[in-house]
Amino acid sequence: MKWLHGVLSLVLVGFLAFSLNDSSKPETIQAKETNALKGQYSLDEVIKIYVPSTYNVDQPIDNTPYVNQSLETFSKMFGGATAVDGTGAWVSEDDQLVKEKVTIVYSFAEDLDKKSINAVVAYAKSLKEDMKQSAISLEVDGKMYFIE
Repeated sequence: MKWLHGVLSLVLVGFLAFSLNDSSKPETIQAKETNALKGQYSLDEVIKIYVPSTYNVDQPIDNTPYVNQSLETFSKMFGGATAVDGTGAWVSEDDQLVKEKVTIVYSFAEDLDKKSINAVVAYAKSLKEDMKQSAISLEVDGKMYFIE
């Protein structure tokens, strides 16, 4: 029994030493805050809209005018925007892979408040109507929404 008491004491001492040296922030965040980025201006939130390359759900189009409109809208709302081309895919009801070109327009923001979120959702709804889509994908801080 005496050996068990000794082992428990060592575990407790080790735990206390770890707890005293531990910070609430993960090591990678601590490292970032002590490097050249410390004190620099940063934006913590990101909002993305997925601009399809089809009209009326399945008719391929050049989506450049819609991408430009989205870049302008996001730039006015958040101070800047970036567009990245990609390929989206899903499986149809008859088990076929359907692929579509998509352009992701995104902005980083200091604070995505209720007013700015509502404005982006209203824009996504108008884009959906203009492009005759069943929905437009909107991503906010890593969470995907389908604006119908």
